[in-house]
Amino acid sequence: MRLPSLRRDAGTAGPGPSGDERPRGSGLLERHVLFVEALRGAGLPVSLAEDLDAIAVLRALDWDDRAVVREGYAAALVKRHGQRPTFDTLFDLYFPRVTGSGGQSLGDVGEEPGGSDDDPGSPEGSAGAEGAPVTDNAAALEAFREQLLDALLAGDEQRLQRMAAEMVARFGAMPGRGPGLSSWSAYTALQRVAPQELTDRIVAGLLAQGRTEEEATRAAGQRVGGLTAAVEADARRRIAEEKGPDHLARVAVRPTLERLDFLQMRRTDLEQMRREIHPLARRLATRLTQQHAARRRGPLDFRRTVRASMSTGGVPLTTHHRPKRPHRSELVVLCDVSGSVAHFAQFTLLLVFALRDQFQGVRAFTFIDHVHEVTPLLRPGADLVDVMADLSASTAQAALWGRTNYGRAFTRFAELHPDAIGPKTSLLVLGDARSNYSDLALDTVADIAGRVRHAHWLNPEHRRQWDTGDSAAGRYAEIVPMVECRNLAQLSEFVRDLL
Repeated sequence: MRLPSLRRDAGTAGPGPSGDERPRGSGLLERHVLFVEALRGAGLPVSLAEDLDAIAVLRALDWDDRAVVREGYAAALVKRHGQRPTFDTLFDLYFPRVTGSGGQSLGDVGEEPGGSDDDPGSPEGSAGAEGAPVTDNAAALEAFREQLLDALLAGDEQRLQRMAAEMVARFGAMPGRGPGLSSWSAYTALQRVAPQELTDRIVAGLLAQGRTEEEATRAAGQRVGGLTAAVEADARRRIAEEKGPDHLARVAVRPTLERLDFLQMRRTDLEQMRREIHPLARRLATRLTQQHAARRRGPLDFRRTVRASMSTGGVPLTTHHRPKRPHRSELVVLCDVSGSVAHFAQFTLLLVFALRDQFQGVRAFTFIDHVHEVTPLLRPGADLVDVMADLSASTAQAALWGRTNYGRAFTRFAELHPDAIGPKTSLLVLGDARSNYSDLALDTVADIAGRVRHAHWLNPEHRRQWDTGDSAAGRYAEIVPMVECRNLAQLSEFVRDLL
């Protein structure tokens, strides 16, 4: 099937062949627009030009191959490898592999959902993976698990996709739930079938096929992980048809790494962040170098410009500028490293020190209730993993009483390190301003802020959480300008503005 054009009237809502109203986003053009909007909402920077490029790419592709359409979209809209998982998840929501319980092609997007008689995804009266009628009891569950084991041993991707859909249909349905709740659950289906319990049997089967133990263990983990991902994707597809892809894109799709909140990161997110921090620093350093080169000229030298214009009859064809005085400030970073805020402080430290060439000098201090200097740990050429381990060790040295105390930390900083700040210093405070209702030492903070050239405070909490509970964000913000910095995108934007 070939799509000759993307007409605007294809996305117009109106009565269908049966007289029913067609749902929003049923046309190809409108579905494309909603897909691009969802990508932007998830943090992918898709410009209008790239939007138009995607349409041009799609006009040149055959729409009967969904994989080709996916790659065409990705080539036009995805800029970095880290954005691909979010793109794939949203593509599956807006251009699902199947609709309803059937196996319609991508070209059927917008038609009424339906399925074939032998569709494995239908909860009632459907056929199983081997064509047997579906009954939901212990014997049927065991038979299904045996069929699943055979498919995992064979590594048959298409068969596993069909069985993943059947798992959700048979074991993940949750009818009769209250309004606003989904009728499908990938967790329930996976808990019922328990494919992880088949791992040892998969390893034994692969060993019998001649695989080494290491190869068999790795392959078994990959196949079970792939099945789990397929079950989760099919559950999302069904929920998207039930509630609409826009709803699911807002509440269930994880944003890109740059838009993910520091305080909500999982272990895998932290590992990926560690890999991304130095490439981000290089991109940011390149952008800053270009901006500095563009601003290299100083203010207009009016006298020299007028004098030079005398040779051209008073027309100032060439302008002359005064030399710009170079200035690079010193940077002092003061970080709260208590609890989950520690991840935010550590990544900010690593990003700042990756850009240390932009400053005349950089010094870093961590605190919980006492101040400890960690500048020697962030030395040039240090291994990233070693740096993170050393920072964790220094955190233990910084905690004396075990509870965050901003007032005591600021007081000790002023007493122990008065040489760290001066008229050429930019002070950067990192923390959530939650001081456990202790003394805030506002006078000390005001004295420190008055002695430096610039002072900034980055808070990893959402602005609506400021001044709730033991937060003193509002009182500190009256002295030091406070900026919300919840993710890597906001952090990058702040560092660029700072320099």
